[in-house]
Amino acid sequence: VQLQAYGGGLVQAGGSLRLSCSVSGRFPATGRTPSIDVMGWYRQAPGKQREAVSCLSTNNDITYYPDFVKGRFTISRGETKNTIDLQMTNLTPEDTAVYFCATDLGQASSYALCHSRPPNWGQGTLVTVSS
Repeated sequence: VQLQAYGGGLVQAGGSLRLSCSVSGRFPATGRTPSIDVMGWYRQAPGKQREAVSCLSTNNDITYYPDFVKGRFTISRGETKNTIDLQMTNLTPEDTAVYFCATDLGQASSYALCHSRPPNWGQGTLVTVSS
């Protein structure tokens, strides 16, 4: 599968930004589109390790957020199948990072996805928050 994240940009501190991610591709053997049960967002700031910022189980809409984004970030299913959005509000310069979306075709738990290193990643989108 292929994942594509988009929507990054430059925003002032206190501002908002919405990211989107879409998953495409088919199973080579069957040609069928995979059903994505869980998707998530991660980020990596310069000089820091990649960290999870939110995950969503698409079957039951159960979400997971680490404490440092709770109340500011909201993950949701997109308008089309196998897409997710990330609404980010009250952004701070510490949120500056490359944001990636990810999934694991063998996983269904948002908590588990956010506490693992998913095998399927997309190219990231840069979010820059100015002070």
